[in-house]
Amino acid sequence: MSNPATSATASTQTDAAAQAVEPVQPTIASAFADRKALIGFVTVGDPTLDTTRQLVIGMAEAGCDLVELGIPFSDPVAEGPVIQEASLRSLQGGTTLDGIFGMVAQLRETCSIPLVFMGYMNPVLHYGMDRFFARCRELGVAGIIVADVPYEERDEVADVAARYGVDVISMLAPTSDERIERVATGARGFLYLVSSLGVTGMRSEITTDIPAIVEKIREVTDIPVAVGFGIGSPQQAYAMAHASDGAIVGSAIVRLIAEHGENAVEPVKEFVTSLRAGIDESRLPS
Repeated sequence: MSNPATSATASTQTDAAAQAVEPVQPTIASAFADRKALIGFVTVGDPTLDTTRQLVIGMAEAGCDLVELGIPFSDPVAEGPVIQEASLRSLQGGTTLDGIFGMVAQLRETCSIPLVFMGYMNPVLHYGMDRFFARCRELGVAGIIVADVPYEERDEVADVAARYGVDVISMLAPTSDERIERVATGARGFLYLVSSLGVTGMRSEITTDIPAIVEKIREVTDIPVAVGFGIGSPQQAYAMAHASDGAIVGSAIVRLIAEHGENAVEPVKEFVTSLRAGIDESRLPS
């Protein structure tokens, strides 16, 4: 017959051991905690899943604070040609959501950078929302941007995601004051401020009055605001981060990956290093 005291001690030790090995989940807030955030984007599986893993590690080493993992989709309506072509290459290479989660599991063995998914509703629904967000929680994927779900229709996704501690991140385009207030008030994780109307892609000039929009956002929330769409140089990264809490760079990185394929890690690291240097200039007095 077992000794109750011994059993209780063993149970306590088991609970303590379980708590000791429970991984610390990287949070979106940590990406904005100490400096202006540099957020990079890659299309997962372009050119291979293992290259994506190496790219994320390299981007973290070079100065990214958070990485968006693009889930490839056959009809990425919000994307310009650079990311559309990356999605096609990834899908042609056989990338699946199970494969993506497997890559993230390998990545988490060595890299704790905050991660968010960016994608479209169809793959998530096909995979099963509860199953999808449970895997996100398990692997420390802190958020998701669903490009084809407008803010007004996000609740169905956000309610399920919230059960697993995953933030559905809102995108806000240059728009009316009323909509800015509505979207900003309900934002979670961070607010993705779109610099220009249209699809993703590098732009020679960003003419939107970003500081004015950020000022309106600040009237209703203190959630971090990061600016994306069109940022392709350290100078643009400086300007957008200086006006907000961070800069998001996607197409410029994906273009380098298209050019260099499986040899893209070092060129991407060099580019991210230059972006980091540009953003860090925003900490200096203007």
